[in-house]
Amino acid sequence: MYVDNKSTISLAMNLVAHGRSKHRETRLHFLREKVSKKQLDVKYCSTEMQLADILTKDLKVNSFVVLRYKLGVSSIEILN
Repeated sequence: MYVDNKSTISLAMNLVAHGRSKHRETRLHFLREKVSKKQLDVKYCSTEMQLADILTKDLKVNSFVVLRYKLGVSSIEILN
């Protein structure tokens, strides 16, 4: 799993419970279990390379165009 948040990676790999992450307990325990059993590998992916960002965030034009290309989407020109 590629993640663009280093804190999330630390929480998934660290077996110590953190007081600030209580609202995520169920999901976090599931991820920790999968990581400890070597069924899931969590790796850092920079925000610029995160394909899901095109669907969830406002992006600069350059980032939008690059991610759109990686998804195989192209622009079309509409003629009047």
